[in-house]
Amino acid sequence: MEETTMTNTNRVELVFIPSPGMGHLVSAVEMAKLLVDRDQRLSITLLIMKAPFKTKANYSPAQSLSTAAASRIRFVDLPGDELESDAKFSPHTFLSGFISGQKTLVRDAVAQISSSPEAPRLAGFFIDMFCTSMIDVADEFRVPTYVFFTSGAAFLGLVFHLQTMRDDHNHDVTELKDSDADLLVPCFVKSVPTKVLPSVVLDKEGGSEMFHDLVRRIRETKGILINTFSELESHAIHSINTPPVYPVGPILNVAGDNDNESTSAAAILKWLDDQPPSSVVFLCFGSMGCFGVDQVNEIAHALERSGHRFLWSLRRPPPEGKLEFPGDYTNLEEVLPERFLERTAEIGRVIGWAPQAAVLAHRAVGGFVSHCGWNSTLESVWYGVPMAAWPQYAEQQLNAFLMVEELEMAVEIKMDYRNGFYSKSGVALRSEEIEKGIRRLMECGENGMRKKVEEMREKSRVAVREGGSSYLSIGRLIEDVMKIVEQ
Repeated sequence: MEETTMTNTNRVELVFIPSPGMGHLVSAVEMAKLLVDRDQRLSITLLIMKAPFKTKANYSPAQSLSTAAASRIRFVDLPGDELESDAKFSPHTFLSGFISGQKTLVRDAVAQISSSPEAPRLAGFFIDMFCTSMIDVADEFRVPTYVFFTSGAAFLGLVFHLQTMRDDHNHDVTELKDSDADLLVPCFVKSVPTKVLPSVVLDKEGGSEMFHDLVRRIRETKGILINTFSELESHAIHSINTPPVYPVGPILNVAGDNDNESTSAAAILKWLDDQPPSSVVFLCFGSMGCFGVDQVNEIAHALERSGHRFLWSLRRPPPEGKLEFPGDYTNLEEVLPERFLERTAEIGRVIGWAPQAAVLAHRAVGGFVSHCGWNSTLESVWYGVPMAAWPQYAEQQLNAFLMVEELEMAVEIKMDYRNGFYSKSGVALRSEEIEKGIRRLMECGENGMRKKVEEMREKSRVAVREGGSSYLSIGRLIEDVMKIVEQ
């Protein structure tokens, strides 16, 4: 794009408000970088809420910026206190309540940003999908709001459909809990089993109504940026009519964490260097993914019996009732079957934290047992690594259905497994079922799935190149933002 001569009249400022979660923050930073790289008129301020719980702070967003981007992207840390780890809270409404409580801090920060005579003109708020209460603040500044939807188009289409069922047809969606029914949903070609609906929309204790409130407010915005691309979710994207949607993905931090915990990362990658191509199954369940001892033992037995090489990111659950992220075990032998590490020393590694992007990019990795978080799903597509779906919480069961049944780009371990804030499966998944899924995953080349994943890998990269579908979508977004500014 041609550079534009800068004056105070054609420079504009966008305010980004991500949720206080690592996946949401990283995606917002990467989106901001794309926008300022595409148009010299844009400057962006990211307002960073202080997470109310302990996090693994190995990501410094400012360090990920190029010199050129750093001159037009800045970060403002909002003040806040970390909650006590044993604080009482409702998982159903906690996040929305916390974010709503940040409105005064956001209002003050934006007022300060706009107060300087040299400041670019404020052109809009770009808010995370969970930050819809910030629409009120944008309205006070008389600027439009756009949503950055960090999940996929199929999930967006589903929640729009459920909210329409609730508001227009007086259908209580929570009545579908524990139902074996299937739903016809416009954003899916196949009918959707109610067992893969997100737990929050089935929650009668307040979570469902809170979520419908979020979705109603998303409909008020000027547009929705979705972290997906047309070639992956064409049917879902075309099913959404309003507000306008902009498929801008895949938005990924493919460089991984800034420091990548270099010592442990180097050791992991060195071990992978010594393995044959596409021979290793990688198990990783995201920043919140962890299992109890019984489930850990079942996974271990499955891996050992499968005979496949493996790299397993095993995290320690936080203490019961504590508001903390999982951590690493200090002694793996305490949680694994007796002599498991000794017996599998030649074919496997059990680790804590994993440099996921670097691992998926490695030629030795042939399969990914994943919780199906949307960022992880996009990474598996970007690197062309087939997945075995073992979702845990949030919308991951729906993502698993999309990849396994709708797109036929993953195999199933247990699509309706739940292990999160809202509900737990309660019973450990048996090793036989896990082993079966691992074998199907590593042998998926026989049914053409690996070829399909490799073809989508290339399409994902074409989408973000100049002239690609997501590249053009970002261009349309910038044009639409600037049209509003010029009115």
